[in-house]
Amino acid sequence: MNRLLPHPGLSVLLVAMWMVMVNDLTFGTLFLGLVFGIAVPLFTAPWCPGRPNVRFVPGAAYVGLVVWDIIIANFQVAAIILFKPTRNLRPAWLNIPLNLTTPEAITVLAGTISLTPGTVSADVSACGKFLLVHALHAPDPASEIAKAKARYEARLLRIFA
Repeated sequence: MNRLLPHPGLSVLLVAMWMVMVNDLTFGTLFLGLVFGIAVPLFTAPWCPGRPNVRFVPGAAYVGLVVWDIIIANFQVAAIILFKPTRNLRPAWLNIPLNLTTPEAITVLAGTISLTPGTVSADVSACGKFLLVHALHAPDPASEIAKAKARYEARLLRIFA
């Protein structure tokens, strides 16, 4: 089964995205989506040698946490933009040391930070041990770094263990 579907999650995602893009629910569309969903992961499997170990339950809780943080951050950024004078803004570059080692986990962390309004991931160091993040308003950069590590990185360490 692993030989036919080397990345089953990607196969399901490809079929779903094909159905959404075509916007037609017929047998032929579904069949062609299944062909793409099986063929693309099968032919690209040699370039993706290892799949990360991902735990589903902590992953689902993480998605809920990120969605909640995005909602809250939208209100915080709106309040900063509407009510905080520009001279009182304290933008900062944060250099977050990483305990994550896999590229997939680092990518999820960088994506999470970029999805959260008010912050954006800019770069990963060449050694892969630091993530450079820009924050719109960070009066205490050390606490922002500690918050990102405790809130996101600690959970990702459990998910990608």
